[in-house]
Amino acid sequence: MTKFFYITTPIYYPSAKPHMGHAYSSIIADFFARFKRIDGFQVHFLTGTDEHGLKIQRAAEKEGMDTLKFCDTISQTFKDLSKILNLTNTDFIRTTEERHLKSVQYLWNELEKNDDIYLSKYSGWYSVSDEAFYNEDEIEDHDGKKTAINSKSPVEWVDEESYFFRLSKWEKPLLDFYKKNPNFISPESRKNEVISFVKNGLKDLSVSRKSFSWGIKVPSNKDHVIYVWLDALTNYLSALNYPNKNDQLLKNYWPASVHIIGKDILRFHAIYWPAFLLAAKIKPPLKVYGHGWILSGDEKMSKSKGNILDPIEIIKNYGIDPLRYYLIKEVSFGNDGNISQERLEDCINSDLANNFGNLCQRVVAFALKNCEGKIPDKIEFQSDDLKILDKFKNNLNVIREKIDNQDINFYIDFIVNSLFEANKYFNDQEPWKKKDDLLRLNTIVYTTLEIVRKISYLLYPIIPESSVKALKIFDLKEKDIDFSSIEHNDFLIKNKKINKIDILFKKIEKNND
Repeated sequence: MTKFFYITTPIYYPSAKPHMGHAYSSIIADFFARFKRIDGFQVHFLTGTDEHGLKIQRAAEKEGMDTLKFCDTISQTFKDLSKILNLTNTDFIRTTEERHLKSVQYLWNELEKNDDIYLSKYSGWYSVSDEAFYNEDEIEDHDGKKTAINSKSPVEWVDEESYFFRLSKWEKPLLDFYKKNPNFISPESRKNEVISFVKNGLKDLSVSRKSFSWGIKVPSNKDHVIYVWLDALTNYLSALNYPNKNDQLLKNYWPASVHIIGKDILRFHAIYWPAFLLAAKIKPPLKVYGHGWILSGDEKMSKSKGNILDPIEIIKNYGIDPLRYYLIKEVSFGNDGNISQERLEDCINSDLANNFGNLCQRVVAFALKNCEGKIPDKIEFQSDDLKILDKFKNNLNVIREKIDNQDINFYIDFIVNSLFEANKYFNDQEPWKKKDDLLRLNTIVYTTLEIVRKISYLLYPIIPESSVKALKIFDLKEKDIDFSSIEHNDFLIKNKKINKIDILFKKIEKNND
């Protein structure tokens, strides 16, 4: 039976060039997509750009550009970033595409038909930067200006005719939904935040604007533009050709397995989105995961603060795999993560060069010299060998369970500990002292080579290019990577030639002056 997995990044707002936060969300989503593929799933991996709203319109005006041409230019930088990050996304959607417009207008009509939308007047605070409406208790005076408490973004008073979504009507159904689906929101702290917010009472949500024109028109009233978040969230459906219920993409992949998002847009995904879907009689996604922020010092990285680490520059200097590894390992998934160039270099040296890279080089060099350059054919496992080999087999289902719960921290810890144990095993067994006992020497080498294979498979979702390079030792290709084969202790073909590999990671020389 075919297993399907649908994962999405946030749909990125292209008002400026991509930053490290965009890179982090995308790398995390790609990690899950790659893991699920090597575990036998058919994967649909979506990313894209959200191109409507007042913020975009004003950004284009500031640049003196036609709005669509401005979107074309900025959206392309996000497409380029996907390639630079080595993402395996199967689709890239833009909300200016015709397929998306049709889906949004159909969803709007469904909500209107079900009497969940009505025309009234909106008076309140609106943040152009956040594209969000805020209640009075969510606003503060900051340096003489009104700002949103959470985001610190400036807000402006809006007083205009607007369509409203009956969000208040869905307060109890949402709470019931959260109770019946306890894993819908992760991590736990985010779930508690959302439930608390909903329990405090929901007000009807303004879902249209008249004061600007850049967006999808309300089907029944062209004077109104559909609220950017109702528009943007629908991308998860429009990429599956909604509302065509006979479309195979929609049949196979909805509801989505998991939306990977930053915690700052949790409300939209965990409250508004399921409410829209329930009102339209559509199943909500299975999970929304709100990860933390990427910090520089104690502050969230932002263009306005000028504290951004440019992912493209980092990749130019260090490579894509080191950045992917560093972000996944050093930023505890679900929490805020403080990153720096210095810690990136330390991570490259300690984990990648000294640990994984060194293990590969040592065992290959030893085998080339002492095993006729071949995978040993005469072996006899002892308890020490089986202890380290069986660790992988014994944890297969545990790893699957942890991944299904987005526990990346367990996964990376397992790899790091396995690498430490592998290097210790090779040192403790001292094969260089076993030249008079070729059976034992061969077994130690075979065991270590098997560990390299297993760890390379596990590392593939994190550092795909480097893992594939490591697997060239055995003439294994990317297509050969199969998570379930990690349980086999004698997978490698005996007497097969071993290939020498180049240094996987160059150690970075630190200036101690």
